[in-house]
Formats: sequence, C-alpha cells, structure tokens
Amino acid sequence: MKKVHVGHRQTQRIVLSGRRIPTAPACPGFAYVETAQLDSWHATHDRHPLAVISFGGAASSAVDCPSISLHLPHLIGPAQVEVWTSTQPVCTFRKDQFSAAVNDEVAAAFLTVEEEPGTSLERTTYAAYHRLLGELRELGYPHLWRAWNYFPHINEIDNGLERYQRFCIGRHQALAEALPDFPDSLPAGTAVGTVSGPLHILILAGIRQATHLGNPRQVNAYDYPQTYGPRSPSFARATIGRLDGDAHLFVAGTASIVGHDSRHPRLPEEQTRETAENLRVLLNHANSMTGTDFIGSHTSACYKVYVRHPDHLHVIHRTLRDTSLFLDRVLFLQGDPCRRELLVEIEGLIISD
Repeated sequence: MKKVHVGHRQTQRIVLSGRRIPTAPACPGFAYVETAQLDSWHATHDRHPLAVISFGGAASSAVDCPSISLHLPHLIGPAQVEVWTSTQPVCTFRKDQFSAAVNDEVAAAFLTVEEEPGTSLERTTYAAYHRLLGELRELGYPHLWRAWNYFPHINEIDNGLERYQRFCIGRHQALAEALPDFPDSLPAGTAVGTVSGPLHILILAGIRQATHLGNPRQVNAYDYPQTYGPRSPSFARATIGRLDGDAHLFVAGTASIVGHDSRHPRLPEEQTRETAENLRVLLNHANSMTGTDFIGSHTSACYKVYVRHPDHLHVIHRTLRDTSLFLDRVLFLQGDPCRRELLVEIEGLIISD
C-alpha cells in the first residue's frame, strides 16, 4: 500500500456555518470549512489532515488525504466540507477503493462500493464491512469508534424488505463475526440515504477501546424487536474516545424515537423537539457515566442535521434555534433518515477539554 506523509502548516482561519472566526479551531480535530476556502485553509493550517468529506463537488486535490464526496445537498449557506485533522503526523494508505489515514492513535478509513446488478445490498454491505474491518486490523486499529454509512434509496422496498433493512443484515453479519464482545463493542453510527451514488462507509477506529453508551430514553438499536427487520441496526447511541488529550463524544444519528417507536409522524416541528430532547438526555447521561462535562462552557460542538424534505427546513431550523443545545456549528443537509416516517435526524461531536 502507498504510504505518504502529510506536511506541516500554520493556522490562519476556519470558516464555520458561513462565518469567519478567529484562528483557534472551534472544534479540535474536526472542522467545517467553506469549499472555496479549502486550499487556503490547508496552506495555513498547523494540523495534519486525516480526511476531507464534501457534500456535493469533489474536494480539492491539494489536500493530500483520503476524501469522498456525498450527494447530500447543502440547505443553508455556502457549500462546506468536513475536515478531520490531527496534531500528530499522518500516514495515508490507498488500495483499490479503500483508503485510510492514520496517526499513532486513530485511523480514518473509507470504502466506496458500487452496487452491482444481481448482487443484493446485504451481500454488498457484508463484503464491504468484512474488507474494512480486515484492513483496519492489519493496520493495527481494531477498535471501532464511529461509523457512517451512506447509500441511495434507503427506504425503497427490495424483494419485500426496505433497502435499509437489507443493509442492516449485511452489516450485522460482518460485525458479529469480527468484533469481540458484540454487540457491546459496537460504535456510534449513522445510516442516511443520499440522493444518488454508491455505498460509502466511513469508520474512525483506534488502537484502544472507546466507551459506548446507550440513551435512557431509547432501546439500544441492537435490541430492537424483529418488527424493524430480520437483523437489528448495529450501532451504539454514542461513543466516547480521547484524542489529543480531549474527551470526544461521538453522537450517533438521533431522531424522534422513544423506546423503539417513532414519534410524531408527518410533524417536523414535533419530531425536531423530540430529537432535541433525546440529545439533551444523552448528553446528561454521558456526563453522569463518565464524570466528563459535555454541556458546560469548556466544550465545543459541531452537528449535522439531515432533513428529508427541504420545505421542512424553515420549521426545523426555527425549532432548533429555540432549544438550548446548539446552532453555532451545524450543517443542514438534504438526506433521508433510515425510517420512512422520520423527517429529521441529527448527529454530533462534542469535545470536552
């Protein structure tokens, strides 16, 4: 595999939510940068890039690290990319459709797979996860911290099952085979439907175990009854890991689900409030379980809000503005939550120093 060291830079500014802010990264290790500013950001930045994720056009080739483009249109403000960074030197590896960037603590790994006619989504997903987990073990990063999954037509019916349910079958099989202490070792996860494109899987993995959490208001996703599909979704509600000395709380895709039931069908405002309440309870639970403050003034946070119908954006944005959780560093993207009745889904990263 090709090995590349990424150079050292000096920070000048980062652009978050369409506004320029002072030099210090508002979200250590992760930042939202205007697409048009990425080259200049990279040329003056003192952290090493691990990965670049764009939500439309391709990211600049000047940033030498793994990158992907997801068909998740921006709904507010100028186009931005998500940049994962490291204070440590980084090595990159590329082989076929697999790519990864690693430092001494974590690996950011991507795999892009085109679906082939005649091959089921569960088989495609199983093969993709089987390969990803094998590559990560070979590199020395066996512990999963966070997983993101993106593919089109997530709620369409395919031979009697939703495509998301078929995806869950393949993911469950691969993870159950590979992970010790399954399902307790499952990381925080997101699965969102894109407008188009292949299956994209992104994984953040570490050399050490992270701490995985549930949400007191929700049944663990991996304990859902079979009414939601032959295999339950394989993810935790949140994961806590340490990077660069700070505690990172990775919040899984969170929606208007209480227990295991979807709440407030066809009501975007009520779904948004229920989702915000789930997030509030999760943050308090993380505080009580770890003794780390993920709510106070010594934290920084960034969120992505996936909106099924763009005409719901105004009410979702207004409702979130009325909550006490956040709105400063957030991307609003058009994407389909995993259940067809869900209209909004929110994921996040909260860092406590």
